[in-house]
Amino acid sequence: MSINHAAVDRLIDSMSFTQKVGQLNQRLFGWKSVERNAAGRLVASDELKQEIDRWGGLGALYGLLRADPWSGQHWGNGIRPEERPEAVAVVQQTVLERGAHGIGVLLSEEAPHGHQALGGAVLPTNLGLGATFDSQGVQEAEAAVAAELAASGIHIALVSGLDIARDPRWGRCEECFGEDPLMASRMCEAIVTGMQGEHRSKVGRGGVAVVLKHLAAQGEAVGGRNGQSAVLGPHDLHEIHLPPVAAGVRAGALGFMAAYNDIDSVPCCANPWLLEDYLRDQLGFDGIVMADGLAVDRLEDMAGSIPAAGRAALLAGVDVSLWDEGFARLEEYVDDEQVAAAVDTALRRVLELKAMFGLLPEDGADTAAIAMPDADAIAQATADGREQAKRMAREAITLINDGRSAVTLDSIRGVLTDAQAGPVIVAGPFADDFGCFLGDYTAPLPADEQSSIYRQLVARLGKDRVCLAAKPSDVSADRWASAAAVVFVCGSTSERSYDSEFDDNGAAKAVAEYGATCGEGVDLSDIRLPWHQDEMLDEVVALTTAPVVSVVVCGRAHVLTHVIGQSAVTIWVGYAGQYGPQAVADVLIDGAGLPGRLPVTLPAHPAAIPVRYNDRQSAAHVYKDAAEPVLREFGYGAGSLAGVTFSGMHADAESRANEVLVQVTAHAGDHKTAGSVNLFAHVSGGRRIPRLAVLVDSVALTLEAGESHAVSFSVPFERLMDEADDNVRVTFALTAALNNDDTRHTDDCDTSVSIVIHR
Repeated sequence: MSINHAAVDRLIDSMSFTQKVGQLNQRLFGWKSVERNAAGRLVASDELKQEIDRWGGLGALYGLLRADPWSGQHWGNGIRPEERPEAVAVVQQTVLERGAHGIGVLLSEEAPHGHQALGGAVLPTNLGLGATFDSQGVQEAEAAVAAELAASGIHIALVSGLDIARDPRWGRCEECFGEDPLMASRMCEAIVTGMQGEHRSKVGRGGVAVVLKHLAAQGEAVGGRNGQSAVLGPHDLHEIHLPPVAAGVRAGALGFMAAYNDIDSVPCCANPWLLEDYLRDQLGFDGIVMADGLAVDRLEDMAGSIPAAGRAALLAGVDVSLWDEGFARLEEYVDDEQVAAAVDTALRRVLELKAMFGLLPEDGADTAAIAMPDADAIAQATADGREQAKRMAREAITLINDGRSAVTLDSIRGVLTDAQAGPVIVAGPFADDFGCFLGDYTAPLPADEQSSIYRQLVARLGKDRVCLAAKPSDVSADRWASAAAVVFVCGSTSERSYDSEFDDNGAAKAVAEYGATCGEGVDLSDIRLPWHQDEMLDEVVALTTAPVVSVVVCGRAHVLTHVIGQSAVTIWVGYAGQYGPQAVADVLIDGAGLPGRLPVTLPAHPAAIPVRYNDRQSAAHVYKDAAEPVLREFGYGAGSLAGVTFSGMHADAESRANEVLVQVTAHAGDHKTAGSVNLFAHVSGGRRIPRLAVLVDSVALTLEAGESHAVSFSVPFERLMDEADDNVRVTFALTAALNNDDTRHTDDCDTSVSIVIHR
């Protein structure tokens, strides 16, 4: 909907200071705003009514439909998909009836990889989506998620995307698209365009407003410790962590979430340079800034009090709170002219966003005419989202160990599908586990929609042939001796139980011995596989002569040196979402492709971290006890574009203004194949120590058997040189990854070329 700015101004003028402050608050947990009466119908809770009465309205409501262990909502007590229209209607009608100005409430929901509500489709987490290198696919998937949210009456999607995985000890690496800023930028653009439409065309018309999180540099926290200081200079901040922010603004994002961490001692949610000078003045952002949950109150030590914390965040550029008390105490500054002006500025942004969704009364009307959700539209959108989840799960599967011995994935597949071969043993702690595929911020799924790699293989090969060995002792020695193949499912999990302990912001607090090993609040000092899984794999290998396929389900860059060494084939799947088990079985049994590429560098040793492909200094041969610290480079994917070769690579810096055109011809082998072609660059001759490599472009490619196709890369000068540089030498390398055997080329053409660029 269009914004009637004059009507917004009249609303602001008609409001008391308390009512204005109330529009900036998002204090309630939404799942507490409704309850069931004796007849089982949803009704407004007293807590909701009291909050509306306190402020004369309600600005935003978080998590009305959220379900997970922290909220305590599940299939026994939560809001089911068919109840969403009723829940939304109860809340909106209560706000309109009790509010002073007939203004509806903005409903915000978590959607980091699908809507975190009962019945919502569960995509792979961002790390899995990053492995696809498929921004167009992500855009289509996020559009489906937005359609479900919009059909459910939701206005704001809180979506991870800005964070960069710079340290594998950080538990929230799963929320990152990987360690590369260009890929994160493209994925953020895809999120915004998918959810909001081009030029915000879907906002209020089947789409939602996106609040991208977290702003900024949260992935750079010291030691991988969540929410702690990011110690980095302004150049690295701009080069690594801010490109996704700029991309989000370019795409039209309507919101950003200020992070917990500080940058060089200044907290992000009280950083006027970050939230005003950079975000608004330099980039031209015109939407809302929301603080992360309770982040404002965490400013108390800096500001001196909770009210002062609210004031500091507001004056720095925060428009909307999340659960905190600081913004609720802004009433105490009614006579502070700075605060009063900042409240009006933030209020205008909130009301303009509400106008886009029809939450303001039209001229002459007492209350807004709010369209209510439609159950059929919700069901259709959710079905579409599940199809997208299936597709993205298949695209995320990455082959990281194959072809180094006589036993390959193809040969193992032949054994698996041979009904006359011996037993197939599915082993490891996650052999019959479903929750490990889902990641953090996920609602529970019904039991009949849950699966596992073991159950998928049973369905395809038969229960008599497939054995389950969560522990090696679960299967008899003779079955181990006669096994035709072993599938070892290892990794980590972000799954929380309903008896878990949580911090006040929902992060994991106390983790049981076999509880979550990843996710928010689960930072680790040791990134080897937990629960002695390397030793368990040794036991398996000692029991059988059968080839072992290891399937690694994980949300961070674990050390997989031992797994690769002991396995004939190793497949990395990230947290592939609700259809992860099916996608793995498709690869093992049906011969589905493995188009994925690693979105992070895999370290070879637990203490030789962090290692990133775009560091400025190599870590190789530095540690005397770990000479080769990298196990697999960023972008590695032995199954992506299998059989493809390249020829005729050349670079041209003259035909286009401020841009290098790099071209090469790709040639398919005997089979149809698909994947991303990645172009890396190494730059010398500037004023800074160059990075070892920089991903400068990535192009999706699909080739039929025997087909050849010209591939073009466009690389802006700004990715290669500073404005002050007169000329630099750039070496472009066309590789899936750096410093490994995944580069493929024909005999007459190396897949690298150098060029000097003059500005």
